[in-house]
Amino acid sequence: MTRITASLLALGLTAALPFAASAQSVSSLSYNYVEGGYAATDSDLDADGFGVNASIAFHPNFHVFGGYQNQEIDDSRVDFDQWRVGVGYNHGISPNADLVTRIAYEKFDAGRDFFGNRIDADGYSVEVGLRGALLPNLEGYAMAGYEDYGSDYDDDFYGRLGAQWRFTPNWGISGDVKFSGGDRQWFVGPRFTW
Repeated sequence: MTRITASLLALGLTAALPFAASAQSVSSLSYNYVEGGYAATDSDLDADGFGVNASIAFHPNFHVFGGYQNQEIDDSRVDFDQWRVGVGYNHGISPNADLVTRIAYEKFDAGRDFFGNRIDADGYSVEVGLRGALLPNLEGYAMAGYEDYGSDYDDDFYGRLGAQWRFTPNWGISGDVKFSGGDRQWFVGPRFTW
């Protein structure tokens, strides 16, 4: 996602805020779920593995969330872990749509390199976007975000798209793809919602 695209998305969301303030503050979307599945990264060095994510609402407009992924770089024995934990605010702009803002602590750990130096970084991310029920069994979201892992690594703007198809009120399958520069990270797997 280019900086221009991220800026335009942020401008559009800012323009929608006055309308959101007059709409209801709580939608029918659930922020209570746990999911697990396949995770992959498409970049200069491709990798894949597994991931788990969870979210728990502790107030009608606030939720905590977290995630963990372990991926192994293709044609190697090198793997890396990624953790994410944060808090989100959701504001209903219609009975089936929310404006969502999230902030998270991020951790990347690839162990040690050939010389014994640790390859890890701590950082944070912020993102804003829209989440909504597109059909009775289909939800989707679009987020624009920014992440920073400190002075040793480049900060980056990213875009995130996701969807969930529900087979029952509690069970479904979800997917998520994150676009950051020329890289893509994606996840797909079953989700339990309550």
